[in-house]
Amino acid sequence: MALKVYEVEIETSVQFIPEESDENGSRYVFAYTITITNRADIGIQLISRHWIITDANQQVQEVRGVGVVGEQPQLKPGQSFRYTSGTAIATPVGTMKGEYRMVTDAGEHFEVAIPEFFLSTPRVLH
Repeated sequence: MALKVYEVEIETSVQFIPEESDENGSRYVFAYTITITNRADIGIQLISRHWIITDANQQVQEVRGVGVVGEQPQLKPGQSFRYTSGTAIATPVGTMKGEYRMVTDAGEHFEVAIPEFFLSTPRVLH
């Protein structure tokens, strides 16, 4: 039996938060906004998340948890859910990637990859 693939679109944007960062203390804070759009023909629900956050020194933080920002959003076909969260790393540049664990209205569990994106202070990456 072939594994069914459910179409879920992930869009990301990142903003450096200088007022919460401390460059002398090697603390760089970023807000990231994620938009999840259900492109499948069945309803889905986000159950959990797994993030891999890597700084420029190759220090890796793994974050796992239930839902996102305290929610386990349900998305009908064509619906989107947008949320903003944050992270801190020890260098002015880093990356994030991961996956969401989802379940369909029919009870089938699947994972959606979150493509890698950059965390970068202004004027560091061109």
